[in-house]
Amino acid sequence: MTQSIIDTSPLFELKADIHISATPLEVYSVVSDLPRSAEWSPECRGGTWVSGEPSTVGAVFRGENLRSEDVVAWAPLVRGVWHTECRITAAEPGRTFQWMMLTHAREDQESIWGFDMAPDGDGCVLTHHFRMGRATAGIHKIVADLDEDDRKRFVADWTAKLEQDLDATLNRIKAVIEKQ
Repeated sequence: MTQSIIDTSPLFELKADIHISATPLEVYSVVSDLPRSAEWSPECRGGTWVSGEPSTVGAVFRGENLRSEDVVAWAPLVRGVWHTECRITAAEPGRTFQWMMLTHAREDQESIWGFDMAPDGDGCVLTHHFRMGRATAGIHKIVADLDEDDRKRFVADWTAKLEQDLDATLNRIKAVIEKQ
């Protein structure tokens, strides 16, 4: 039996950078305020902290998301409003802010999103990154009824979507911060 592309690790590993005319601490104060994510995220419409001290390691955030019908339209994705939970895994003001996506039972998954800030001239470089080691429960559900060719197509199409999301997020954060 051959291994599925879904068993590849890492399944996704992407990053993108942008220069922002603000200090790393100013950028950190915005990106670590996850309830504000509706201002920059292509899918997250904000949410609430459900446990722990907001924006600190160990805190859990419940996000409300909205996905349109045209996002990888052929794939059996969750559409409309849906919710996720994540746990903060790194929170170093002016340096890094990261979170791990959780299962519905609040178990860890190898799906980590984050932002890193580095001083650069009159501002900073903001790096947005995403890494999925092993496929999450959600990915397994999406591909459960797909043959291997469609699984490969899904990974390729989802990678392209993630690349667009990282770039869109960075451009929106830059706009939010630079007009403050």
